[in-house]
This record gives sequence, structure tokens and C-alpha cells, in this order.
Amino acid sequence: MSKRDYYETLGVSKNAEKGELKKAYRKLALKYHPDKNPDNKEAEEKFKEAAEAYEILNNPDKRARYDRFGHAGMGGASGGGGGFGGFGGGMTMDDIFSQFGDIFGGGFGGGGGGRTRRTGRRGSNLRIRTTLTLEDIASGITKKVKVPKLVPAEGVTYDTCNTCGGTGQVTRIANTILGQMQTTSTCPTCHGRGQSIKNRPKGSDENGLIRKEETIEIEIPAGVEDGMQLNVKGKGNAGFGGGGNGDLLVLIEEKPHDLFKRNGNDLHYDLYVTFADAVLGEKVEVPLITGGKARIKVESGTQSGTLVRLRGKGLPSVHGYGPGDLIVHISVWTPQSLDKDEKKIIEKLKSSDNFKPNPGSKDKGFFQKVSEMFGG
Repeated sequence: MSKRDYYETLGVSKNAEKGELKKAYRKLALKYHPDKNPDNKEAEEKFKEAAEAYEILNNPDKRARYDRFGHAGMGGASGGGGGFGGFGGGMTMDDIFSQFGDIFGGGFGGGGGGRTRRTGRRGSNLRIRTTLTLEDIASGITKKVKVPKLVPAEGVTYDTCNTCGGTGQVTRIANTILGQMQTTSTCPTCHGRGQSIKNRPKGSDENGLIRKEETIEIEIPAGVEDGMQLNVKGKGNAGFGGGGNGDLLVLIEEKPHDLFKRNGNDLHYDLYVTFADAVLGEKVEVPLITGGKARIKVESGTQSGTLVRLRGKGLPSVHGYGPGDLIVHISVWTPQSLDKDEKKIIEKLKSSDNFKPNPGSKDKGFFQKVSEMFGG
């Protein structure tokens, strides 16, 4: 099942400003809040869906990437919790309350109401690069990568912080000339974690974590582009005290191809034909990025610079808009050395009027051909 458009989810236009986004999200969050809809799975899913949309659109970088690439730009080409983009289907209720607690105000949990603040601390994100061939991009690929990451040491245990009672915050009331003033600040004992280490295994760091190498499978959708970043939910460093893992951010690097040049979802291929084939016409084969070959007809009298477009033979769109095209650039190959007999033949043909340049109205220049090819 595909994800809904984030703007549609919040009920706002694509030009909505931050204040409008917050207002729209707060309205939905209060409507589907679990305190108002106990044991209602549908309301819980809508609550998470609204949080995911707000988290993406409220972040300028993520919003720009989403506006350009859609869900696939966030890594979520298929939706349904595939591990990429936004929350990737893995956002917990505690994650939402800890991240957007100020949205709800005092009426519900997470902003001063009945729900306890999430304890622990989320782990940091990890970043890696992966190089793909055009063949990988054409079909999509599952890659296995080895990632050194922080994980909980075996045997580590935690205690609830005695100072803050696990909330990560302390509240103080002071008497002033204006009356009692209440202030809330980060707990000085656990530094907002809500927990402290009870048993720290040998070799682990101050958070009870050790570094280990993990093999991670990354599902890369077809049609990704160089420079695109995919987000693998929960595959980053471990958090402290059950605070949740960070994410693994995967930067796509595209390897140059020996035969094809990429322009968006279109591929360009240089085809060299013989002088004889250009004069007489011929059927020739050109390679396809998905394997195999396609046959095209070189018309008699073909000039160098002629372009032939093969519809749908380019790369797939990461947004699902349909594949690009394969554009064949035909060049007539000029022999670089001739024997005596060949020279005699060419010398004889040289004086023929048919072999003298005579461009007419139908013989368009290179730039005009390119302009027409791309809708100019």
C-alpha cells in the first residue's frame, strides 16, 4: 500500500508555512490522540501518519528533498514500513511524544499531561556511501553492507534515575515577590536520560555501549540518482537506556558507465555506423541497460548527428512516473587509412554531385535537432 502525500495528510497546500503546518498537525494530533481514542488502532495509525508528515514537512532539508523526489526521495518508494524515509513505519508513540510534546499543550500526555516523558536517549545516526552501477539503478538492488556501530554491551543494566524519577526533568518551585514560580529543567544527575547505568560491562563506554560490526541489508529502489540520500530506520547507533536506535543514512554514488550517459531518467548512447550503411541504410542493434539489444533502422542518407529516440528504454523513475528513453546519437565513421584500391574508389566518387554537401530544408543542424528532441 502506497503512502499518502504528506501535504494531503495534513490538509495543507504545498506553499504552507511553518505556522500553518503546526496548526494543521496539532488539530489532527488532538483528534486522533490515543488518550481520546483508547484501543483504537485506526486512530493510532492516523496519529502516527500525521506525525510523520509533520516531521518531514517541518524540516526544511527533508521538505525540499520530499518536494523534489516524493516519498522515494526519503527512501520510502513503496511505503508500508519498508525501512526508508520519514519514520519508515517504525515511529513509536514515545518517539512522537518526546519529539513533538510541545504541540499538544497541557491537555494531553507529552506536554505536561498524563503521559510520562520518554526515558533514555536516542542513538546517533550513521552515514555511509554506496556506489551503484547504472544496471543496479535500472533494476533496484538489495545491498549488504558491513557497518561498525554502537550496540548495548552484553549484561548492561540500567536503573531509573532517583533524582527525576525517570522523566529526565526536574521541577523547582521558588517563592518570589510575584508569588510562586515553577521552572522545569534537564535533570543534572542523568542529563535528561531518565536512567543511570547499574551494571557497566568491561570494555563498554560511559553509556554501556560497545562497537561491533553488523551486516545490514539495504533495499535500494530502482531509479535512484547520484547524491540522493536514503534513510534506513533504526540501523544507526544504539541509544542509552532503551532510548531507541539512530538511523543509517545512505548516500548514493553513481558509477560512470562505459556505454551510456545519464540525463535524468534518459540514457544517451553513441552509435557509429559505416559510410556504406549511412548511404544505403541498414538495420543495426544497440545495447539496452536492462540487457539484450534493440534493433533500429538507419535510414539511407543518414547524416552524422541524427538522433533516434527509443521510448521507455531508459531508466525507471524513482517516483513511479514511468521510464525514461534511450536516445541514440548516430555518427558516421570516417576511415582513418585506406589502401590503394579504396582510395581509387573514393577519388572516383569524390567528383560525383551526389557526394557533394547539399543541405536542404529537411537537413536540420545539430542544435535544431537537439532542441526539437527535448521539446524546444
